[in-house]
Amino acid sequence: MNSRLLFVVLAFAALAIYPVFAGKFGIDLVTKIMIYAVFALSLELLVGGTGLVCFGQAAFFGLGAYAVLWFSPQGEGANLAWLLPACVVVAGAYAAAVGALSLRTKGVYFIMVTLAFAQMAYYVIHDTPLGGGTDGIYLDAKPGLGTLIALDQPVPMYLFTLACLALVFGLLALLLRSRFGRALAGIRVNEQRMRATGFSTYPYKLAAFTISGALAGLAGFLFAVKDGFVNPELLSWHLSGSVLIMIILGGIGHLRGALIGAFAFALLQEFFKSEAIFGPFAKHWHLGLGFAIIAAVALLPKGLVQVPSRVSEQLLGRNRAAPVEQEAA
Repeated sequence: MNSRLLFVVLAFAALAIYPVFAGKFGIDLVTKIMIYAVFALSLELLVGGTGLVCFGQAAFFGLGAYAVLWFSPQGEGANLAWLLPACVVVAGAYAAAVGALSLRTKGVYFIMVTLAFAQMAYYVIHDTPLGGGTDGIYLDAKPGLGTLIALDQPVPMYLFTLACLALVFGLLALLLRSRFGRALAGIRVNEQRMRATGFSTYPYKLAAFTISGALAGLAGFLFAVKDGFVNPELLSWHLSGSVLIMIILGGIGHLRGALIGAFAFALLQEFFKSEAIFGPFAKHWHLGLGFAIIAAVALLPKGLVQVPSRVSEQLLGRNRAAPVEQEAA
């Protein structure tokens, strides 16, 4: 079995059996991290798969989260079978509209336009009754699917999130290996050459942007259902920056890098927030997190995903050097 595939299989197997040994806090924490991993995978499709650096991904995440509250009837849980697709469609539709306009720009202009659209969505939610203002909105009852799926309990919510993460990972793995994925890779490497060979690159980029936004909406749906509460900060540019850091930290260009980056970023946050370890300094956790990220990027410019190859290179290098020394002796 390929080592990369083995890593993914073992990682998902470990996540599947984790609730057996973990307490309530651990289950809640890993559920949150898996939601961030879905979010990171959505951006990985754009940045690593297509070469488009989007700084407005939080808008699609936040809209997917708010859609849960907008579409849920008061006092009762909505049917998961239609609520989840509806939230994904809301985020995907906004992504299609944003992409249709922003993809006509390139480079830093594309980054700024996506940020501008995200900020527009943020202020609409923040300053109008549509999003409950700065107070946000509480979810009266969590959605479910009859007696089959009840997301108001930690373990079912954990397993449902894990299933969504596995589905998104598998979907993107197949997508990037398809003809469509190879076209996206060609756009990332050299868009002008793709156009010269007869490809119209705009529809491919728009499709990737829309799929990415829809997957971010799925992550937003999971976040809203887990916490039972949404506020405008879910659409802020800070969150867009955080998810970009996740995929850089894990390793751009690798789906498993998005998973590793999401877990590393969230666990580093928890580590530096720990008053038991850092005492009063824990309230300055951003400083410690920043230094840790700088060190990781400096030492591992291709991300944490390259740690195994670095280790194997060191081991193989020593193994090769030993016979040479023996022969010389």
